[in-house]
Amino acid sequence: MRFCIILKLFLLENLQSRQKQAKVLRNFRKIHRITGISLFMFLFLIGGTGLLLGWKKNSAGLILEDTSTGTSIDMTTWLPIHTLAENAIKYIQDSIPSELDTKIDRIDVRPDKGIVKISFKNHYIGVQVDGATGVVLKRENRYADLIEQIHDGSWVDRQFGLKSGAFKLFYTTISGMGLLTFCITGFWLWYGPKILRKQQR
Repeated sequence: MRFCIILKLFLLENLQSRQKQAKVLRNFRKIHRITGISLFMFLFLIGGTGLLLGWKKNSAGLILEDTSTGTSIDMTTWLPIHTLAENAIKYIQDSIPSELDTKIDRIDVRPDKGIVKISFKNHYIGVQVDGATGVVLKRENRYADLIEQIHDGSWVDRQFGLKSGAFKLFYTTISGMGLLTFCITGFWLWYGPKILRKQQR
């Protein structure tokens, strides 16, 4: 009689444990589904742009222009940086019909190639300038910069003039938390049923 009572208690406790496990699985499945629906667009953009950025150097110049080669890699023979920048600005003003902003965003020095790459703040056209002669070797469409800004959310800040980077912070925080939630709930949706099957044996 006592044995029967102990057996019943054991089976009841085991049943309650399985019910709890099943409830946890249902909750995780619901969280997984809601996260996917809510953050679909963010995660789609991150995945798509991340794929493009991974291939940018192997895109045959479609995403990232090939780097030109200057006449000298000896930087002691180069013109001053401000002169190279002025040449880039003049090229933008003279050769491109539309009135583009010539405020420089950054200057990327490539000593091994003998050039500098100059990009501008408010558009995605850049130039490659020979460090020694100051001649503009190539105009480049900086699609990789645009894709990178979409990838990290800074494109929205740029469009709306949000210098604090508020949207980028929100976008990366929500997307990062979403991906972590996917990982945790996805793992449990795979591993949880294994535990339930073991308990049923």
